[in-house]
Amino acid sequence: MTHPDRLRAVLKEPGLLTMPAVWDGLSAKMTAAAGFKTAFLSGSCVAASRLGGPDLDLISFAEMFDSFNMVRGAAPDLLILADGDHGYGNPMNVQRTVRAYGRAGAAAILIEDKITPRALTSAGKPCLPREEARMKIRAAVQAAKESGILILARTDCRPTQGIDEAVARIEMYVEEGADILFLDSPANPAEIARAIAAAQGRPSFNVVQSLGSPIPTATEAAAMGFKIGTYPPTLLSPAIAGIRAGLEAMKAGLATSPMALDTADHRATLGYGDYDVAAMPFIIG
Repeated sequence: MTHPDRLRAVLKEPGLLTMPAVWDGLSAKMTAAAGFKTAFLSGSCVAASRLGGPDLDLISFAEMFDSFNMVRGAAPDLLILADGDHGYGNPMNVQRTVRAYGRAGAAAILIEDKITPRALTSAGKPCLPREEARMKIRAAVQAAKESGILILARTDCRPTQGIDEAVARIEMYVEEGADILFLDSPANPAEIARAIAAAQGRPSFNVVQSLGSPIPTATEAAAMGFKIGTYPPTLLSPAIAGIRAGLEAMKAGLATSPMALDTADHRATLGYGDYDVAAMPFIIG
């Protein structure tokens, strides 16, 4: 069974599907080892890890795709939803992006409707006119037929064009054949309900990027009608805290941080023993 087919089967299971947000081989390997079937290759997390900065459309297709291949190499059975951003150009670029991820083994890919290049500000996300957004999702759905990869259509237009336009776009994406729908920046539960209704029974995706407001639990998100939930800061923020704690320990003249794993746990997590087992057939003795 292909990765897209496996994800389709998982999406039919009851309850909220939690997709931890990963960014490299280690985060993906630990996610799989923790028992998760799926993960989200998050653009914000990749930007943080590769650039040491925020997700402001500075990451390229090549960098995201390289991160995807790292994730796949470290956790080949993990079903990955790849962040395809705006598709890196016009509808033909979108098709190239979707085909590349499909051939490489992604289970799903996110395509959004924001304008690129981004205005020189960190505030707001101006979006494409509706019909241009339609053509991008149409192109994505057509390209997905090659591999079966699922298309997650995202609209970012709520803050700049209002909830009516955002809901109209979700309905339009359903018409075009998108598999999963995503309204970014809903203002309240009523807007969430409208967006989920507009998805017409197709899975709705929820991502919590900010820690400034209460974060719904899996039970609460499921009750709202979401099928997929991912929380990019949930892995990344503790990783940042761990690095900070290690640096503070070194500045204080200590050999290790109070947060550090013991040596056995550290080696087991990285897979030293697995390497030795795999190397046995090649040892001459």
